[in-house]
Amino acid sequence: MPPTRLDAAVDEYVRRCRIERGLSSNTLDAYRRDLDAFVEFAARYGAGSLADVDRTLYRRYVASLSTRSYAPRTIARKASAVRVFLEDCARSGAIDVNPATGVPQPKIPGSLPRSVPSGSLGMMLDQIDGGTVVDIRDRAVLETLYGTGLRVSELASLSVRDVARRDFVRVTGKGRKDRTIPIPGAARRALDRYLSDGRPKLATQDSGAALWLGVRGGPMDARGIRRIVHARIGSFPHALRHSFATHLLENGADLRSVQDLLGHTELATTQLYTSVTRNHMTETYERSHPRA
Repeated sequence: MPPTRLDAAVDEYVRRCRIERGLSSNTLDAYRRDLDAFVEFAARYGAGSLADVDRTLYRRYVASLSTRSYAPRTIARKASAVRVFLEDCARSGAIDVNPATGVPQPKIPGSLPRSVPSGSLGMMLDQIDGGTVVDIRDRAVLETLYGTGLRVSELASLSVRDVARRDFVRVTGKGRKDRTIPIPGAARRALDRYLSDGRPKLATQDSGAALWLGVRGGPMDARGIRRIVHARIGSFPHALRHSFATHLLENGADLRSVQDLLGHTELATTQLYTSVTRNHMTETYERSHPRA
């Protein structure tokens, strides 16, 4: 049987993403552009088939992205698109192992209060759609962090009872202050899938009531959650908290409500995000207005 051509493997992957995952045309177009760029890069090194893609080629590709005039988040997204594609190929048996496994991923600067653009973040979350228990758990972790704005310590402290069959979550934050946060639709769906198809397969007799479990069934702490976020999107949990607040303000939420959702004692802390949204508006104006 002849080896699978790399471009044909990309075609099949994008087709399945459209049929099985129901992704939007914009997301599929973005996947296609990122993966086509990798196919072109691979061809320059004589790698025309899927079997030709090895660890060295992937490392070269990631390194080459840093030599271009891409923003750090663009570099991280492009590298992630190829890594997830190769993981899908390994899972389907098209290749024996994912050659991207273990290769350090480009980091996204976590400067405060920097947020991840909603489009890029949505794409990264959509890429985590495998059927393994780890994929199901990791998607739920990320969707819950972004959908609720919880601190990583607050997320790690949750029990199954805190989120089961509820449209909100109640946590005790800094200063032992209680607050209630709605669980939005995407996070609720990811949590429901984790509770039905993920956590039961991870749980052991020693798991207790902890919501988040490691691969051996033990409760996952904040350090484990940080590792998930870094591995999946190349950033830190607090970046998702920043994104939660910034995107709410960009879409018209009032400052006091965002303060309550974040659990900030001082309004001045929440006001940091208003400068972020002002900067965003200024950049959009300068990029788009003909007289800027």
